[in-house]
Amino acid sequence: MKVAATSASVVNCTAEAIVVAVLSDQQLTPAAEEVDIALGGVIRRLLESGEFSGAHASTVTLYPTSGLATKCVLVVGMENGSPAEAARLSREAAGAAAKKLAAKQRGQVAFFVPFPSPVAGVCGAMVGCTGQDLYRAEKKLFPFGELLFSGLTDQQLVEGQVLGQAVNWTRLLVNTPPADMYPQSFVEQVQATLSGLPIRSEVWDATRLASENCQAILAVGRGSVREPQLLMLHYRGAAANAPVLALVGKGVTFDSGGLSLKPSESMLDMKCDMAGAATVVGAMQAIARMQLPVNVSAYCGLVENMVSGDSYKLGDVIRTRAGVSVEVHNTDAEGRLVLADTMHVACGHGVRHLIDLATLTGACMVALGRQVSGVFTNQQAWCDTVLQAATRAGDWAWQMPMYSLYNDLISSSVADIKNVGDGRWGGAITAAKFLERFVGDTPWVHVDIAGPSFAERPWNWIDGGASGCFVPTLIELARNYRG
Repeated sequence: MKVAATSASVVNCTAEAIVVAVLSDQQLTPAAEEVDIALGGVIRRLLESGEFSGAHASTVTLYPTSGLATKCVLVVGMENGSPAEAARLSREAAGAAAKKLAAKQRGQVAFFVPFPSPVAGVCGAMVGCTGQDLYRAEKKLFPFGELLFSGLTDQQLVEGQVLGQAVNWTRLLVNTPPADMYPQSFVEQVQATLSGLPIRSEVWDATRLASENCQAILAVGRGSVREPQLLMLHYRGAAANAPVLALVGKGVTFDSGGLSLKPSESMLDMKCDMAGAATVVGAMQAIARMQLPVNVSAYCGLVENMVSGDSYKLGDVIRTRAGVSVEVHNTDAEGRLVLADTMHVACGHGVRHLIDLATLTGACMVALGRQVSGVFTNQQAWCDTVLQAATRAGDWAWQMPMYSLYNDLISSSVADIKNVGDGRWGGAITAAKFLERFVGDTPWVHVDIAGPSFAERPWNWIDGGASGCFVPTLIELARNYRG
């Protein structure tokens, strides 16, 4: 999708459709005011009559026969919130407008919207017109041939396009069905997409994983005919001795639950269980393309959790790479096992700070709903940095407690720890306490993206399926990272 600037006035723009905005107090932006005058006051009449409220991410479409060079005008409501909400509000308003217009094929769409965050506005428009209908003969959404923006700088356009492409690539990886997306194909697609960028990749296959004593990854992947993989990506944009930021992603490309088999309705969307890994590689693409002056390494533990005669079993004790023994009480609590070895590898490479992303627990959705990620940490200063980046990037996140009392809930009588807590209570926290055992003294933040990474139904500003959440946060985190 091409992204470019337009110098045309809103009245004379010949794009197939143009977008103008009304703020949440029903104030017309300058471009909307020009359109309203050219069309004899139709926007104000719609507002006054209540036919269009101007509420955030709401839209109304006009088809002028005269007064404008274009034949289609979309008016979108945009909330004029606080500066901390600029990225989210811009992304949602742009996405809602683009998604509405993408219901049919259009070559050129022009935005005359004063986004409080122009980069997020460009990203939102690119995401909004891109759907999850990868395998449909009749598409529901049609990405535009060209997106034009008025009033944006070249740098804003470039960064917005890079961000939009990263989010959409993450969504593509997550939305791809598990027959086509498995550990090896994930690695191949990532290496092909990142080819030509200053990123060095390294892959550990099952043989190397065994020699490196990654027994937890191997145990989870044992029930599948698809061998597990550990993908590592290294970008060096700063001095060789500068600190390294580690991004770790859970990459369970399909999760049947193993012998603790999920019911069908819970298994249907389990292609999304690799969203953490997809988020990490999407961010790495953008970090490299933006040439950010930072050293970043990504680690993706990739497995299928399937059922066979060789599946790992309840009651098994796994000796992890870190030397911590784990009693298996539930084979559907597999992501934390994969992350245990993956994070231990990352910490062994001497990284200064670590953040992991995982669709880890349904319990986090019970606590925070489907649109907010849970955040857990072993160092408050690092957590504050991550949360501030999430706010600037427009991702919703909330810190959860990590009191020592939760350690007792994962103690085992036959091993050092077990892979689930006692009963259903505090499940997201006990999962995080499990992960904490594998990072040592490295400042670490765990982000449970089980809710916001994959939507069962569409929103005004994005199609259902994968959202690409936290890709913007990781880029923002890298942009400002100094160790």
